[in-house]
Amino acid sequence: MPVITEIEDLRRLHQKRTPKMFYDYAESGSWTEQTFRENSSDFDLIRLRQRVAVDMSNRSTASTMIGHDVAMPVALAPVGLTGMQRADGEIKAARAAEKFGVPFTLSTMSICSIEDVAEHTSKPFWFQVYTLKDDDFMTRLFQRAKDAKCSAIVITVDLQLLGQRHKDLKNGLSAPPKFTVKSVADMMTKVQWGLEMLGTKRRFFGNIVGHVAGIDDPSSLSSWTAQAFDQSLDWERIKQFRKMWDGPVIIKGILDAEDAKMAAKVGADAIVVSNHGGRQLDGALSSIRMLEPILDAVGDKIEVHLDSGIRSGQDVLKALAMGAKGTYIGRAFVNGLGAMGEAGVTRALEVIHKELDSTMALCGERDVKALGRHNLLVPKNFSGEWG
Repeated sequence: MPVITEIEDLRRLHQKRTPKMFYDYAESGSWTEQTFRENSSDFDLIRLRQRVAVDMSNRSTASTMIGHDVAMPVALAPVGLTGMQRADGEIKAARAAEKFGVPFTLSTMSICSIEDVAEHTSKPFWFQVYTLKDDDFMTRLFQRAKDAKCSAIVITVDLQLLGQRHKDLKNGLSAPPKFTVKSVADMMTKVQWGLEMLGTKRRFFGNIVGHVAGIDDPSSLSSWTAQAFDQSLDWERIKQFRKMWDGPVIIKGILDAEDAKMAAKVGADAIVVSNHGGRQLDGALSSIRMLEPILDAVGDKIEVHLDSGIRSGQDVLKALAMGAKGTYIGRAFVNGLGAMGEAGVTRALEVIHKELDSTMALCGERDVKALGRHNLLVPKNFSGEWG
């Protein structure tokens, strides 16, 4: 068992043990990857205030996200193709999250279906949906989520069209993947990954194949995905989706104060300040830079969470101290999954929890809910005055 002390250790193992096509899918951004990089590097600009001679005993990282009790305010973000990082990846990640006491969010573009994950877990999970054109499919998708007892819906609104990701195109990563001699040769070197994939029946998009008219096998999936995303999406359409679901709704992909106001207006319970991990609009500001202006705009009208760039418990603490009520990790848990399966996801959560707990103590706090701007040293004009 390798010694894992930080997420970077898991990332290196993930790269070593997973086919390049799928590793690159997780560890890349769109176009020049500027936003992808700055999502993480901008966290480094924020410093922590060390406090001493304060009682650090009896600490608690427990909190709530949209009314749900969580062991720490960190959810597993929806990540497509998770089941290709490791066989049955969504099931393994959901189990690890459930045992740890944090929310797991299943992507519509998952390999394991809603029903698969529900069958292999005992507690409700969250389900992420894209804004697709097919009303019949969307209605049935929401119903399937209800039948699986999902406890919240996460609507992704920043993927009306796909940001170009150079590595995916060069690797032949599509729906379904276009395997080349080079990619197959690479897969053959990942022996454990290959053996596990041979041992599962779940290798295609379980929420799509068999649930869309005419999509009965992976070969017919490509043309559907190319036309499924609704480029005419507007807030009226989001209101329609809100009516399809009578439980908590989280809108993910908010990076502007005006959009945050609109999300509150259409009845969302929470928003996720996110730029899709730097995988959509390259050149956009990082999520952590945009957090404060969005909080200023919506105040306490809606719960504000943050996604994109979090690689440590210190990053989690900084986001919470800046005012977020919850955070999401995507690449961090996928690194764990690709490195060590379910045990790796657990290890990623343990690493982040330990970093959050220890850093909170050294900042002089015992309760994660007490974190605030008083714990930070933030550069002047951090959010910027952009013309």
